[in-house]
Amino acid sequence: MTRLPDQPDTAPAGGALAGEEYPAGEAAQTPAARMAAYIRGGGIVVPLLTAALAFFIAGLVMILTGNDPFATYRAIFEGTGLQWLFPWVTGEDRALAALNLQQTLIITTPLILTGLAVAFAFRAGLFNIGGQGQFIVGAIAAVWVGSSFAGMPGFLHIVLAIVAACVAGAAWAGIAGLLKATVGAHEVITTIMLNYIALWVGVWLFSLGGPLQNDRDPNLPVSNDIVEGAKLPVFWGDPVLQGLHIGIFIALAVVVVFWLLLNRSTTGYEVRAVGLNPEAARYSGMSVGRNYVLVMAVCGLFAGLAGALDILGWQFRLATNDIQIGMLGFLGIAVALLGRSTASGTVAAALLFGALLSGTSQRNLDPTIFEPELAGNLTVIIQGLVVLLVSADVLVLSLLRRGRGLLSGRGRGRATPVQAEEPAP
Repeated sequence: MTRLPDQPDTAPAGGALAGEEYPAGEAAQTPAARMAAYIRGGGIVVPLLTAALAFFIAGLVMILTGNDPFATYRAIFEGTGLQWLFPWVTGEDRALAALNLQQTLIITTPLILTGLAVAFAFRAGLFNIGGQGQFIVGAIAAVWVGSSFAGMPGFLHIVLAIVAACVAGAAWAGIAGLLKATVGAHEVITTIMLNYIALWVGVWLFSLGGPLQNDRDPNLPVSNDIVEGAKLPVFWGDPVLQGLHIGIFIALAVVVVFWLLLNRSTTGYEVRAVGLNPEAARYSGMSVGRNYVLVMAVCGLFAGLAGALDILGWQFRLATNDIQIGMLGFLGIAVALLGRSTASGTVAAALLFGALLSGTSQRNLDPTIFEPELAGNLTVIIQGLVVLLVSADVLVLSLLRRGRGLLSGRGRGRATPVQAEEPAP
């Protein structure tokens, strides 16, 4: 029997899903689990550097196109309303900042939930690319319930619309989990296909002559407006001017549930164990297939809830063009990646992208500084850079760890040659 000296008892840091250590030899089996371990290994510094580098490269693009990046970023920041947090901002500037901040937080609310829909799957070793489809299905359910049952009490109506959206999103995402569990279909492929199915089913439902088209104007491909009692109450700002609704508190409550579910429950332990090593989890008696279905259903619940809050909070209707050009579900991927699939990180990343979307809107950005028609492209550039740089971060960390392993192995080999044990007499 031979034994290498100074053999480590645990795998390198970051080798386990959710940052956990595991005994040597029990390596993560799923690519998503290994990737999740790598991107969670850099702490808070890496996502901050990733965001800073994305903004720096976007600034270079502005320079190449003849724009001033400093003036543009200042105008975007002022458009977000975040300067309302500064006590020295007063008078009309403070009132305008409050209005802009309300819009930023309205957009941030669904982004938190779509980010969690991706993060929860990612922590379980799965890639949920179907957040947009789950968001659409949830929005369809919410707008149908919200525009029906006009005589229902307001609170019950809101609850029913939210529950319907959550159930619809969970069922839609559960299809991908069921296919993964039963026939081994990869969730990336199935969720992408489900995105397109949800999109075109939604377009058909609200198109001219569709079953859910509004009954006021047959020439408009839009749903009926939700009734007044189904609208989420506004606690800050003017409801007529899209003030901030209570959906932000619902989203933050779900963040707490997300953290407790993953870190303080038996279900969360099983989910992380399956994501780390499905075969080991199955050997220990856990149902891998059941956890796949459960994880995807929870992800769909989060995304469906995002669609409900978007409809009940400020959209109040759903049109075919909203379904076709909506991106909040896809943005959840960037939110989860930048937030390192953690609860607090997802909230921070959602606020960043919500601020970008609000600050670059045509309503906020001064056309003399940056063309508002191109501002949306700037947001897409930064989003793409974040995803690219996060992926590059995963590659760099992987190469560094491999290089350190080779160097340490060579050093040990030169310093301490392996000796065979003497046979027993």
